[in-house]
Amino acid sequence: METKGHPAVELKKTTLTPKAIIHQKFGSKACFTVEEVKEPIHTECPGLIQQKGPCLYRCLLQLPELSVVSGTFRKKKDAEQSAAEMALEKLGIHPTASDLTPQEAWESLVARIAYLFSEKFLTSLHPLCGHLGATLWRKGDLCGSIPVSVIAVYDTKLFNLCKYINPAVESNPLLVNLYIMRAATKLSGFLSTSEQHLWLKKQSPYPQDISESLSIQAGMLECIQVAAAKIPSSTEKPIETVTLWISAKDYYLDIIAKELDLEDASYVLISRNVGKASSETRLFFAASRSFCLDQSSDLLNVKETLHFEGSLNARASYLSGQCIFGDAILASIGYTWKSKDLSYEDITVQSYYRMLISKTPSGIYKLSREAIFAAELPSSFTTKANWRGSLPRDILYMFCRQHRLLEPVFSPISCPLKGSSESSGSSLKDACSATEEIEHVRGALSTAGAKQSEVSGCTFKCDVKLFSKSEDLIIVCSPEGKFKKQNDALQNACLKILSWLNEYFKNSSAPFEILYHTADSFNIQIHSKNHCKEFAVCQSVRNTQLNMLGCMRPLCTGPAYGMRSLKIEGSDSGVCPCNGSIPCIRYSISLVVKGDNLKELIEACEEFEFEIGVGAVTTDVEGVVMQLCVGQSACFTTELPPSELILASAADSARTLSLLSSKPCFMEYAIALTKLTEPMEERMEQALFSPPLSKQRVEFAVHHIIESCAATLVDFGCGAGSLLEALLNYPTSLEKIVGVDISPKGLARAAKVLNSKLVTNSDVDDVPYAGIKSVILYEGSITSFDSRLHGFDIGTCLEVIEHMEEDQACLFGDVVLSSFRPRILIISTPNYEYNVVLQRSNPASQEQEEELDEKSSLPSCRFRNHDHKFEWTREQFSRWASDLAARHNYNVEFSGVGGTAGVEPGFASQIAVFIRKETMAEVDDELKDADLDHRFNVMWEWNRINK
Repeated sequence: METKGHPAVELKKTTLTPKAIIHQKFGSKACFTVEEVKEPIHTECPGLIQQKGPCLYRCLLQLPELSVVSGTFRKKKDAEQSAAEMALEKLGIHPTASDLTPQEAWESLVARIAYLFSEKFLTSLHPLCGHLGATLWRKGDLCGSIPVSVIAVYDTKLFNLCKYINPAVESNPLLVNLYIMRAATKLSGFLSTSEQHLWLKKQSPYPQDISESLSIQAGMLECIQVAAAKIPSSTEKPIETVTLWISAKDYYLDIIAKELDLEDASYVLISRNVGKASSETRLFFAASRSFCLDQSSDLLNVKETLHFEGSLNARASYLSGQCIFGDAILASIGYTWKSKDLSYEDITVQSYYRMLISKTPSGIYKLSREAIFAAELPSSFTTKANWRGSLPRDILYMFCRQHRLLEPVFSPISCPLKGSSESSGSSLKDACSATEEIEHVRGALSTAGAKQSEVSGCTFKCDVKLFSKSEDLIIVCSPEGKFKKQNDALQNACLKILSWLNEYFKNSSAPFEILYHTADSFNIQIHSKNHCKEFAVCQSVRNTQLNMLGCMRPLCTGPAYGMRSLKIEGSDSGVCPCNGSIPCIRYSISLVVKGDNLKELIEACEEFEFEIGVGAVTTDVEGVVMQLCVGQSACFTTELPPSELILASAADSARTLSLLSSKPCFMEYAIALTKLTEPMEERMEQALFSPPLSKQRVEFAVHHIIESCAATLVDFGCGAGSLLEALLNYPTSLEKIVGVDISPKGLARAAKVLNSKLVTNSDVDDVPYAGIKSVILYEGSITSFDSRLHGFDIGTCLEVIEHMEEDQACLFGDVVLSSFRPRILIISTPNYEYNVVLQRSNPASQEQEEELDEKSSLPSCRFRNHDHKFEWTREQFSRWASDLAARHNYNVEFSGVGGTAGVEPGFASQIAVFIRKETMAEVDDELKDADLDHRFNVMWEWNRINK
């Protein structure tokens, strides 16, 4: 025995493995399903075939209360144990919690400390061995003395023992230092302690061979320099980069102590790791004298006796999730399990700000895309093929880890599919539960579990719960949407809770009543007491000025910063983005000093893809891209975004900060649209139809417009103006054309196209549209009435109503036929029954098997577009249109394009043509009496006289 009266190894009790505990508690109700995962080996060399990587395994564990999925492992048994461990953590079951009483834990703590200073321990690869070797180079009493903070941070078993003594160490990990000091006093014949310092030292020297091997191992380090970030406690002082010069015989913590103006490393406290779990990035800060000397005998209430000197360092506290006082050094340096050598990486001011924005869901997504200025967390999850960056589930896991929360708990809920008898008179949204096309989420469920859910004939919802480390419930999200697959419900539930968290972090200074009210719209319930407790430090720092720029900007405030001076170059290729398409852009963003010829490149990307219409980029970027054709480029400027975004992107933080502080600045964007992938809806249609179905709809409308001899036309929901542009290619009797849409981006695109044709050829008499005298684009909702559009000859509404909620689509039908009252109205919408044909023809969907409702012969297919709120069968559309016509004194005729009326499943796009029964004289009388209510805003206008 190396100690007098103290064992060299810790007390142990036999414990069951996590899988054994699961079996003990659930028996046959616990189902372990192991799935083989083949990881691809990617190659950057074109022409080489991508090979498969090593075979890995992951495990789906299904319990009556929940289901979990492990990470990937090389051995099946490791995946099973991991899944069991995750389930126990979510259930709040700690395998060793019932094995140790506080007194037994205290005895084990003493034994563990003794073991850490034993000769047997030194033969291991524990990170503390590296610290022991480095301390042997120290002079005098410091030779061989290890700071208590090092032991507290690097030995997790010791930390867990302290949790059994007092669970408060979870929220205040600095308590572990005090417990170690108290336990060390019981090893007085074996260890030396100091009343003035927080360090421990073995009294008798180590055997010479061990001592030499340790010191040689540490001495192999060459003189190095490591960049670190110094975070002053005063927010009036900027964060700056410092260099740590560490020679071969220096203990790196002594160098950090000098940077903090401390006597030696025993006064340096170390935070838990910041950022990635595998990183050695930590905060180093000073322990106050009162903390060192505080030796309370009341172990369970020791937290009440801790007193700190100096002011709270809000910025450092926010990063670490624990209270830090005084100045702090943010550095990535230390000894690890991977190597006996000192591990280190440079930490700069840019690193700090990247860590700062990674505390928010939007920031995590931005960093995953390496596009801090361009990317935004999307508002909806459409398809895995369209999604870019980290998936919602992965972002939520990262968020929880960043804020020291338990992993999110998912509770899937299955609901039986409704039969045709219920759906025939109601929304097909109820009959078809999957309103969005979503592929399987990586690691969310095993293939077997997914197939089981499909065969079961159920739809799924998913609740998400967030818990603190002390297992207090913080947030519950219970989305209302239903999905055919459990994965779909899980991903969308994650995105719901992430979206609300984003709103919270943008407005964390707002009264909680307002924040809780906004949670209702996300189907979220907040436990206010626990929420305030967990995010108190967060709220404090986000209400504090974080930089020296002289203006308070909230963190990651919003996606747009005030676009201006837009300039577009290049010829119009006619290939333009629309909702659901995937543009690829090349962009650069620079910081420009007003009045000077100074420009600093902040961010650039050669190939950046995103989906239009889901908020995956800032509104400024999407608004400009919507106005471009493939091959065109644009340049525009904006006001400054939040400063932490600039500093997180800028490679030269010092120069950038100098420019920001010198003169007023603005941001300059240069964007080029290099290629475009059409939306899934159009790709499905093009697989079957030539010309494309969208062109057939336009041609149908143009044919009726020509036949009607109409002089005035209004296109409800004109979007990017595809019909209006097509009308300029045909000789018609039209004199006035109007487009109405709620989307400014779509209208901007329509204005650009129309302006290009009309202005260029306005003096030419033989163009097809020579008779058109006026073209106007209005911004407004087509469910609102504007008297300026009353009594037009013809109205069109092509593939618009399905993008509205059903009640809004019905409202539009009533408003357009009762108030706008065009002589002829053409409405087209997808025929849901035709989806089975389209989706079978689409190679991307072949792996997704169709389901057949047990109560209905109607296959349950995905909607054609993620933005569709409903899609009607022929019978539903006929009933809606016929009832509408009868109530408003119109006749209605049914037709369509794509397919044949008498052949199942009918037309791909079904069309209703409404014809008013009144005479022109009656319309003139109505027009005179029409309410002069102008609710639409003129976005763009052209007339032949004024040009």
